[in-house]
Amino acid sequence: MAAPAKIKIRKNDTVMVIKGRDRGKTGKVLRVLPGEGRLVVERLNMVKRHSKPRGPQSPGGIVDKEAPLRISNVMYFCDRCNAPVRIGVKRADDGARSRICRRCGEALGND
Repeated sequence: MAAPAKIKIRKNDTVMVIKGRDRGKTGKVLRVLPGEGRLVVERLNMVKRHSKPRGPQSPGGIVDKEAPLRISNVMYFCDRCNAPVRIGVKRADDGARSRICRRCGEALGND
């Protein structure tokens, strides 16, 4: 298996789903799983899980939770462009790296 590509999407980024049953929806990234090439997005790709009762504090039942999506199925959502965009990396004179929007050239907020 080939090594996974560098992941440019981070926790708390806003992404838009571009493939699958949730196509066109946007949400905030809750977790990034770089080893698997997946990420979990808030309130997207919901699945039902059955949980066993574990005492009076946690009764059993059917629980809705977010399942991981493949990173290739989402794109960063730029607030300024109001569209899904590719992410670039720009180096400053002092060597610091910052992520930029490839469409408008604006630095992304979560750096």
